[in-house]
Parts: sequence; structure tokens; C-alpha cells
Amino acid sequence: MATLMSGSRVQPAACVVLSSSIKHHLGFNSLRRSNCSFSHFHHSPFSFRRSGARRALSVSMSVSPLEACVKASITVPNKLGDCPFCQRVLLTLEEKRLPYDLKLVDLSNKPEWFLEISSEGKVPVVKFDEQWVADSDVITQTLEEKYPNPPLATPPDKSSVGSKIFSTFIAFLKSKDPNDGTEQALLSELSYFDSHIKENGPFINGKEISAADLSLGPKLYHLEIALGHYKNWSVPDSLPYVKSYTKQSIFSRESFAKTRALPEDVIAGWRPKVLG
Repeated sequence: MATLMSGSRVQPAACVVLSSSIKHHLGFNSLRRSNCSFSHFHHSPFSFRRSGARRALSVSMSVSPLEACVKASITVPNKLGDCPFCQRVLLTLEEKRLPYDLKLVDLSNKPEWFLEISSEGKVPVVKFDEQWVADSDVITQTLEEKYPNPPLATPPDKSSVGSKIFSTFIAFLKSKDPNDGTEQALLSELSYFDSHIKENGPFINGKEISAADLSLGPKLYHLEIALGHYKNWSVPDSLPYVKSYTKQSIFSRESFAKTRALPEDVIAGWRPKVLG
């Protein structure tokens, strides 16, 4: 019988109480995927104008934890699985200091009750006001609308930065022909990103982390582990700002360390796609 492993309640250092609500115009790339079923590979972080940093925050332990269903590890019991879209949602919860109840779902043997709340059987899924919401794009948008502080949305002119890295990474990872141009396509996207961070960093939107970083970061983590394992490949030293972005700006954050998958899960997760 399929099992759902419910971990202990996750309580960040502080949780933000919504003091006001805002409405945003949300635009998306039509070719995107935001759950753990890889098909199209564009991240589409929502965007709106960052509000003033002086907005008062009410910190309260009375905020009800949000229920979040995510992929379970296939290598170690009661650990997070290797879904970058799940990590994106968890990163958003962590960065917003929102408490949540984490439920780890075995996607190889999905329980019936899970299929009732996620008709396609995909994660992540988060419960808002007695309604289960799927798709990391929709979930993170909803979090931004309901809990606008601290603001994480990325301005429209920067929201697509790095959006093609994931798809070119996957093409290169799956490639069997060293001369098919997939490596160069990935290097081209990484080079563009390197230039952007050099001029605008340390994050995509400058000094503050935003939704675009929370979407791209987990994908770069997969890139590093999977290409290192299957192709003995790493980001070249000629792209120092990509390296500093991953190691210093993203991977070293407490929120990232708390929500990342085990390297062995990332390797196992990509194995069927690499080996066929």
C-alpha cells in the first residue's frame, strides 16, 4: 500500500501575517512546466513592483501551517525527493518565513487519497483555504498574493533571465552525440546568465533574492550534480559569476540547505532519462 510520510511541522524563525492583500498582473511563458513531470522547461517567475522595505511586519505563531505535498526521496526514508519544482515552493515558504506541514509522497506508489487531491498525480500541491492547489507557478503566485511580505516577485524585465538554462541542460544531459551542439547551447545560455549576474548581481534582480532565483536555483543544483555524475562536466572557470551565484548566493542560503534534495536522489532521478 502506498504511504504518505508526514514529517514534523516546519516552523521558520518567524512567520509573516498578511496585513493587506494586493493584486498583480501575472504573465507567463506558454512553454513552461512547474511540477515534477518534465516536459517543457521554462521557469516563469511572476512579477510585480517590490514594496518598500519599511512595511511593518506582524510576527505571530498563530498563522496556521500550510500543508504541502512534495516528492519523497527514493534513496533514504523520510527525506525530500529530487523535484526542483517542489524545492521552489519550499524555498518560497522558507524565504517568507511561513510555517508548513511537509508531507512526503511516494510517487512510485501513489495513495488513492493523493490522487483525489492531485488529479494528475503530480507534486507539488499546497492547501490554501481548504482548496488544494497544484503547479509551482500557481502556488508561488498565490503565496505572493496572500503573504506579500517579504516581497519576492521579480520585475518583468528580469523575470525570464536564465529561463532557457534548464531545457538546454536536459538536452545536453540526454545527448549521446558530442558534436550535436547541445553542450554549446548550454554554454551559450550560461554565458548570457554570467554576463547578467556580473552587471546586475549578486541575484537576478540585484541585491535581493526574488522569485526568479527561487525557480532557477534548484535547476542549477540538478545541473551541477547530474552533469558532474553522468558526463564528468562542470561549469567552466570562464564563467565565474555563474559559479559565485550558485555557490555563494544560492546554495549557501539556509533556506536552500534546508530544502535541497540529496545528491544521490538527483542522480537516481535523472538515470532513466539519461540511460533511456
